[in-house]
Amino acid sequence: MRFLAAPVLVMAMAVPAAAEKLSLSALSQYLNGLRTATGAFTQINGDGSISTGTIYISRPGNIRFEYAPPDSTLVLAGAGSVAIFDPKSNTGPETYPLSRTPLSIILADQVNLERARMVRGHSYDGTATTVMAQDPDNPELGNIQLVFTDNPIQLRQWIINDDAGNSTTVVLGEMRTGTSIAARLFDIQREADRRARDR
Repeated sequence: MRFLAAPVLVMAMAVPAAAEKLSLSALSQYLNGLRTATGAFTQINGDGSISTGTIYISRPGNIRFEYAPPDSTLVLAGAGSVAIFDPKSNTGPETYPLSRTPLSIILADQVNLERARMVRGHSYDGTATTVMAQDPDNPELGNIQLVFTDNPIQLRQWIINDDAGNSTTVVLGEMRTGTSIAARLFDIQREADRRARDR
């Protein structure tokens, strides 16, 4: 998968210092309260290049990555699936079950990082709290590292690590939360039909 295959690179973030490590309970509560969000993202790709774009999140279950030109790829999650639209392809999107990706952890209706064996790491570096989580019933699907800052709690970036040892880093810009996002933005079939008409 496109955003499940890139080496991990460390990206500096200019963020305010947090007072202490955030608890799993507080982070779960924050994620469960995050129903909609939009903002810019920066993605570090496998060849070392950087992609940028706009992200739309509508929990539960929906996320959209619109990549900025010249990269016109689109990644959608909706209705239990993840679809990757490659503008160079004439065969429609690559699709995967959302439940088979670590993104399902943060897009779940109720996030519970305190669930037994869910968290594989929970650390604090003096600035940010990092949580490594995976589905305890499907550890072969890889894991996701979530990086949070405090005052107020914000999700700043995530790193997805797949079972082959590949990783992708997504750094979030300022996010607008609580906004209204049209359901059609996460409609995979609608997007596939639109692209088929435009070909």
